[in-house]
Amino acid sequence: MMEPLWLSYAKRLQAIASTGLHYSADQSDRQRYEEVGSIANGMLAALGSVPIERIEGLVSESARGHATPRVDVRGALIEDNSILLVRERSDGLWTLPGGFADVGRSAARNVEREMYEEAGLNVCASRLYCVRYKAGGPYPPDVRDFYKMFFLCDRLDDAHPRPGPETSEVGFFRLNELPPLSTGRVMQADIEAAFTFAAEPQTPALFD
Repeated sequence: MMEPLWLSYAKRLQAIASTGLHYSADQSDRQRYEEVGSIANGMLAALGSVPIERIEGLVSESARGHATPRVDVRGALIEDNSILLVRERSDGLWTLPGGFADVGRSAARNVEREMYEEAGLNVCASRLYCVRYKAGGPYPPDVRDFYKMFFLCDRLDDAHPRPGPETSEVGFFRLNELPPLSTGRVMQADIEAAFTFAAEPQTPALFD
């Protein structure tokens, strides 16, 4: 399931406006790009039934300069046929530890940091098993545009999992006993793929 067509159009217009503003020095062209950006933000606000101020806040950081997708990293730690999940304070639902990658670290180092901050565990990202384009997958629609990178991780110590500032619980779950998932962050298919790739190390990574 891909995101709605008009949502895709609005996001592309917003990206074109931001990129145009970054490269254009002509004042008339800049005014046109600003107008295109305002129209795109209005479309996104109408499609999402949210105030335009919220849309402007969401897109402003990711759309400065030459607009490119952001990167979301997620870590899968499997032990005794169970997978580590964390419960998000923001929605009370469960997900693989992770979040948007920060500048200054590789994708692998980012997911290792997220695992420590959200689950209290020191891990090593051992294998990239999946790269997804969020807008092209079965995730809920989102005004932001980003790629999702999923890593298998290995534990580096025997520390007991503990929640962090953004998580309220941490636990290991079997595939047939998964709790309610935060589907904007992870789908059951992403977790199923982690089990598949952990059991079959020679399988090539998934991507779209």
